[in-house]
This record gives sequence, C-alpha cells and structure tokens, in this order.
Amino acid sequence: MSDTTPAPPAAWPLVALFTAGYVAPYLLPTVVGRLDAHLPLSPAQAGLVGTALLLGSATAGFTLASRIPRRGPRPLARLGLLLAVLGYGTAASTTLLPLVVAGVVVGGFGSGSATAVAAAGIAGHRDPHRMSSLGLLSVSATAGALYLTLPHLGGGHGLPFAAIALVAALAWPATGRLGGPTRSGPAAVRSSGRPPYPRAGAVLAGCLLLWSLTQEALWGVSGRIGAEQAGLSEATLGVVFAVALGAGLLGVTGASAFGTRLGRAVPIGAGTAAIAGCVVLTASADGLTGFAAGEILWNAVYPVVLSYVIGLAAALDPRGRWAVFAGAASSLGTACGPVVGSLLAEAFGLPGMGLVLGGLLLAVAGPLTAVAVHAGRGPVAVAVASAGEPVLRGEVPAPAPGPGAGPAADAPVRVRRTPRRILLLTPTAAARTRRAAAKDRL
Repeated sequence: MSDTTPAPPAAWPLVALFTAGYVAPYLLPTVVGRLDAHLPLSPAQAGLVGTALLLGSATAGFTLASRIPRRGPRPLARLGLLLAVLGYGTAASTTLLPLVVAGVVVGGFGSGSATAVAAAGIAGHRDPHRMSSLGLLSVSATAGALYLTLPHLGGGHGLPFAAIALVAALAWPATGRLGGPTRSGPAAVRSSGRPPYPRAGAVLAGCLLLWSLTQEALWGVSGRIGAEQAGLSEATLGVVFAVALGAGLLGVTGASAFGTRLGRAVPIGAGTAAIAGCVVLTASADGLTGFAAGEILWNAVYPVVLSYVIGLAAALDPRGRWAVFAGAASSLGTACGPVVGSLLAEAFGLPGMGLVLGGLLLAVAGPLTAVAVHAGRGPVAVAVASAGEPVLRGEVPAPAPGPGAGPAADAPVRVRRTPRRILLLTPTAAARTRRAAAKDRL
C-alpha cells in the first residue's frame, strides 16, 4: 500500500508565506498614521480601520484551522495571496472610504490565510523553532526596509497598502512548492479529530491573545508617543522603527543559533518579563533617548519570545492545528490592541497605559511558562503510521550472518499484521476433503 503522508514542505515557501502574512501587522503604525493624515478620518476611526484589518486576519485563522489538512496548503495559500493582492490593491487605488474599508478587510483575510498555512507547515517541520525564526527574520527585514523606504516615496494613504500587496504578489511563486489536497484515507480521518492536549492548547491560545493585545496596544500608539510625548518628527520615527526592527533581526538570529538548549520555559517566561519592562520604559519616554531605547530593546526581545511560542504551539500538535488556533488568537488580540491602547491612554495617560500593559504581561507570563514546562516533560507529538495500516512492533531474530559478515544487530522491525482468515466449507466440500484424507492414509 502506498504512503499517503505528504512530505514536509521546503523551508523557503513557508518563509515567503509567513512574510506575506505578517507584513501587514508590522506596518500597522504607518498604515494607521497615513489613513489619519490623508483621509477624512479621526485617529480613533483610523485605528478602527486597522482593527478591521486584523480582525479579518484572525477570522481567517479560526476558519481555516481545521480545513488545511483536507483542502491542502497550496489552494488555500493561493486564495489568501490573491485576496491580499485584490484587497490591499483596492484600498491603495481609491479614496472612497467604503471601498478602502472593504479592501482592508478582504486583504486582512488574505493575510490571515497565508499566515495560517505557514503556521501549519512550520508546525509539521522537523525544526519548527528554526523555521519560525527564519520567518521572523524575513518579515523583520522586509518591514524594516519598507519603514526606511516609504517616507521617501511620497505621501498618500495608498503607498503602504500597495507595498503589502506587492509582497503578497512576490510570494505567489512559492505556492508551487506546497502540497495539494490530502487524499482520503485513515490519515485524513485522523487529522480531522480534536487536537491533542486541549487544556494546554486553550491556555496557550488565551494567554497569547492577551500577550499580543499588549504588544499591539503599545505598537498602535508608538507613533503618538514618539510624536507627542517625545517630540520626534516622522522621519526620525521611521529611523527609530527601522533600527528597532533591525535589533529584532539580531535577536532572532541569536535565538535561532542558540536553539532550544534552555528549553522553551526560560526564554518565554524571562522574555515576557523583559518585554513588560520595555513597555513601561517606552510609554514613559519624554525624549529621543528613552523612546529609542524602549523601542529597540522591546523589538529585540519580542520576536525572540514569539519564535519560542510558535515552537511551543507546534510541539502541542505536529499537525499544526494549535499553531493555527494560537496564531488566530494572536491576531484577535492584535486586532483589539490599538483600541485598548487608545482607551487606556485616554483614561490613564501614556505612562499609566504602560504600567497597565506591563502588569498584564507579567500576569500571563506565569501560565505561558507553565504550558512550556508541561510540553517539555515528554514527547507530545502523536505518532502516526505512515501508510495508515495497523503495525505491530516486535523482536524478530536476525538470520545467521554469512561468511565474512559482521555480527547481526537485534533491532526491532515493522511487521505487518494480516487479517486472520476463516474458511467455512460446504457439506460437499467437506465430504470431498474426508475422502482425500482417507486415500492418503491408505
């Protein structure tokens, strides 16, 4: 019987999809700022448009989490990239608010689809932590280059949307290396069941929602902190953001090289606590030095912790379902972040907002660390027979070695269990068998 298990996808298509899906949230500050500056929108309304983009991305993750094994990564990835190009392209080419909002929502759903397919593929890879690190390196480099380039290409609200659509279009050739729909069979039936470790996965998804909410709450008002509280110009803000994303490149490179030698619990717990301190520092900055230090340190640690969280979700379910659910929960928290950040800033001021967000991060650091400790106690992946057949592992004595051969190793081998056959004879056949046995005795 042939093997129906799909081969692990290559690394670069997953990295390309990861970049195409994540670049929109990374560019959210400039997207919201340009919507506010060039369209008849207030800062709160521009933030709501950004929230609509991220809600579309989260909806895609929750919708596609159970459909990727059946539909296959290639068609879903192509659908997501097509929606991203059409949606963001529409938002970039018009100033009509209904069309801009509709394009943002459609583009967000496309970005979320690409992210979901990439997350599922990364979870099934042999080294999900290294794969997530490569994806974060790629998206950080892409976003950093865009932050340095976009201010010099002119104004208008459509330029960031056009850049996001271009990144999605450039990722299209990568979909040719992805698999198609999974053939029906026992493996497909197994993949449609409930993900393993439901309690740990639910805690991870809930904590990641709050974790991402705090990050995006600060990221959504970072431009306001820099401009109003620290007194920086738009060009200076762009340089600070680009340097911060460059620091993220260095952090992820170090995390990829170091791997999981300390496990996942220490980087996730200690890293989340460090991020809480960076959030407080950034929100209370009143000059270039404090603002730049907070942003750079924060962006250096944030992708490092995120790479370990993605690896943790992949460890809970190698088929990628918890990775997709956790990614969708993260997108939902990211979508609510700008609104929460604005409300907290209005209620407590920018420094007070930083204190609230830092306390929330410290509150979720404990459960996240507990899930990481639980996942590190033993193998959490579910072993699946590649051909979908019942397999019995047993010890079979090796044949005697021939002349000149070395000693044989007593290794366990795979033995196919065959069904037991029961023959029922008719009366005529039974009589014929008895007469043949009598002749043999004579």
